[in-house]
Amino acid sequence: MPSKEPGNNRDVLFTYRRTIRFHETDAAGVVYFANILTLCHEAYEAALADAGINTREFFGGMALAVPVVHASVDFRRPLHCGDEVEIALTPHRLNETTFEIRYCLKGAAEKTVATALTRHVCIDSTSRQRHPLSPELEQWMQSATPSLPND
Repeated sequence: MPSKEPGNNRDVLFTYRRTIRFHETDAAGVVYFANILTLCHEAYEAALADAGINTREFFGGMALAVPVVHASVDFRRPLHCGDEVEIALTPHRLNETTFEIRYCLKGAAEKTVATALTRHVCIDSTSRQRHPLSPELEQWMQSATPSLPND
């Protein structure tokens, strides 16, 4: 269930909460390692939708595509079926065509269970060449950038 993060951490754009399901676990009873990235992508989709971006259009063959070109995960604690997980995500614009999203996954007692990063490049869907981020992604990136206090 998506919700906005309280204002105490201005870098966090969006926090997504949900329960781990049995099909996401492996034979040892913990979340299968690749499913951590699936959870992160689910939070990314929820954050885009929360920002008013039509995800059907965004992921459904628009003129621009935004593929993941790099992903990494660091694991700290296991997640099990029935555990509640909170995924805080923070996007950062790297240049006119590239951004990354940092994820912090927390379980019981607000303990970090994993951190992850995905890097995305905006490309023209036809030519497959780099393209500046769309205005809606630019706006989404700006909403994640804390405003500086006035002097």
